Amino acid sequence: MATQAEVRWAALALVLFLLALAARGAGVGWAADVCFAGCYAAGGWEPGLAGLRALRDRSLDVDLLMVVAALVAAGIGQALDGALLIVIFSTSGALEAVSTRRTREAVTSLLTLAPERASRLDQDGTESIVDAEALRVGDRVVIRPGERIAADGRVLTGASDVDQASITGEPLPVAKTPGDEVFAGTLNGAGALTVEVTRPAAESVVARIVALVQRASETKARTQLFIDRVEQRYSIGMVTVTLALFVVPLLLGAALQPTLLRAMTFMIVASPCAVVLATMPPYLAAIANAGRHGVLVKSAVAMEQLGETTRVAFDKTGTLTRGVPRLDTVRTLTAGLGEQQLLAWAAGAEAASEHPLARAVLDAARARDLAVPAAGGFVSQPGRGVTATVDG
Repeated sequence: MATQAEVRWAALALVLFLLALAARGAGVGWAADVCFAGCYAAGGWEPGLAGLRALRDRSLDVDLLMVVAALVAAGIGQALDGALLIVIFSTSGALEAVSTRRTREAVTSLLTLAPERASRLDQDGTESIVDAEALRVGDRVVIRPGERIAADGRVLTGASDVDQASITGEPLPVAKTPGDEVFAGTLNGAGALTVEVTRPAAESVVARIVALVQRASETKARTQLFIDRVEQRYSIGMVTVTLALFVVPLLLGAALQPTLLRAMTFMIVASPCAVVLATMPPYLAAIANAGRHGVLVKSAVAMEQLGETTRVAFDKTGTLTRGVPRLDTVRTLTAGLGEQQLLAWAAGAEAASEHPLARAVLDAARARDLAVPAAGGFVSQPGRGVTATVDG
């Protein structure tokens, strides 16, 4: 809700600014003044209030400097420049709020990887549907074919292929047998598994990933840390120099109007607003954009270092693919059997399978416009493949 309000106020300030420009161009001075005043109020009340609160805590905030600079610009007859400063500042604040919200949404979407409910196997052997968050270490969970695993655990019985791409980035499902570890949010294949919970929901791998990304949006890069360190001192120095530019010439006999104009021009130009606005929003936008594309950024520091990176060495080639298997070559080992016929038979055998390799074979057959024959006696063996009878 807060983000929507910031966007609305920034949009209103921009609209009023454009209307003021149109009114000034049409020669309607009073309408331009009204629109400029509305622009100042819409875009400046929130940063002005934040600046006053900071001043109450004995801190000179850049928000207050921005509002003061804009008001001073209007006071010396430069209402357009002040309004433009208000629009830039409020728009930047709105963009930062939107980027922060999108980052949170990208993080929240990770939580949907793990199912909310789980089939728990009770002591008497009966199954009960419970909330995944209610699972405790030592509970046994039944994972049926095609279901997402509800908790981190260890396989007790059963065998299946589990798609772990959402957690590990592995492009192909991993065979799971008794004793193997499984993760919450991963997708079970064609087999059924009984899993013993080894971590509570709050400590699962996917929960730790979520916590890591949430902390990433709160970290500050070196550039921003530097700006935060010098912002207070710079603001105080700028105000001091502005007062000096106004008071000293007056004491030396200079005229009031040009002296005030010179001092206020310096204050507007020297305001650190642009420097402050150029730090965090780009990092937040980059982290949010990466999250929407499935890339989890550890921190703003990591994003900053990535921007300076010129060479990258990868030691795991399997994670640099699209994660979707594709049939590349068909080789026949039997004389007189053509590639087309062999591929059609293989597609018939794989038609009932949910394995990604089966889909690759079927996609290749369909791409060649082959008729996929019906198969009988289909049997899937997790980790080994399928058998079926096709065309006798």
